[in-house]
Amino acid sequence: MKKLILTTITLLSAVITGMAAEPILSPDGTYMFEKRDTCDLYLDVYNPAKGSQTTIMGKEKPTIIFMFGGGFIRGERDSPDYLPWFKAMTDDGYRIISIDYRLGLKGSTKVGVAQVNVLDKAIHMGVEDLFSATSFIAENAEQLGVDLSNIVISGSSAGAIIAMQAEYEVSNRTHWTSILPEGFRYAGVMSFAGAILSREGKVDFKTAPAPTLMLHGTADAVVPYKQIAVFNLGFFGGGKLVERFQKYDCNYNIYHFLDYGHEIAMAMATTTDIQKRFLETNVMQGKKRIVEAWVSDPDVYKGNAPRSRKDLYGK
Repeated sequence: MKKLILTTITLLSAVITGMAAEPILSPDGTYMFEKRDTCDLYLDVYNPAKGSQTTIMGKEKPTIIFMFGGGFIRGERDSPDYLPWFKAMTDDGYRIISIDYRLGLKGSTKVGVAQVNVLDKAIHMGVEDLFSATSFIAENAEQLGVDLSNIVISGSSAGAIIAMQAEYEVSNRTHWTSILPEGFRYAGVMSFAGAILSREGKVDFKTAPAPTLMLHGTADAVVPYKQIAVFNLGFFGGGKLVERFQKYDCNYNIYHFLDYGHEIAMAMATTTDIQKRFLETNVMQGKKRIVEAWVSDPDVYKGNAPRSRKDLYGK
């Protein structure tokens, strides 16, 4: 069993005009969940805010595992970009666990169909690390206050790809899932501009995936909104995956953000109403509430996001 070891964090902030900058939210605990050959992997736990409502109709709100974005070449679990969303969710009674994963494309300058083997490896390195984090949480669930049957996985961009791919592996009980507790299932999935990679043609599910929330921009040029397909190889985004979710009569919500690009990968803090409705209804209450919505909202995201794969990889 992996022991739960709290890493003492000392915040060393640069002092500007005599005052140290304070983050809007700090983790309640940081833990090393895996030691790889190349690096140690950590996770940060952000518990529900004191006084927040952690239950609805007697049911505890889920713990949400989050994976950062960055094209598998960059990104940090504690990036300030994500803290407003973490705070909004913990203030509403949810627990967020933000995890590291290995950056399998670090150093890459081009990513496309021709580099599918490299991309596949990077995605599954992330899946492997997510499953390792899940196993660690399972082994220390009591100390962390986590209900193992009530874990939702989520991610932005590359992190969303990992989340969607992980649930695909769980639904098909592939060899990647062997590290998970026997019979384990995630309670839900939230994808902010994610996709699934398949080497066997169209995406198929042996068992129905967990309730899934997908948000994707229809003009996304980084993670394809529809698909990139060559023979049996396919990389399928939300706009194409919805067809498979319909075919398999799955429990899902999908929001197509009209004319938006990859900005939707960073739209967590401005779409919390969508997320909370999904979590409370589809996940906690177990209702099969199907939503397919086309959204035109100029205020959903105002920051900077890569507009193309060239923006990420330079070529």
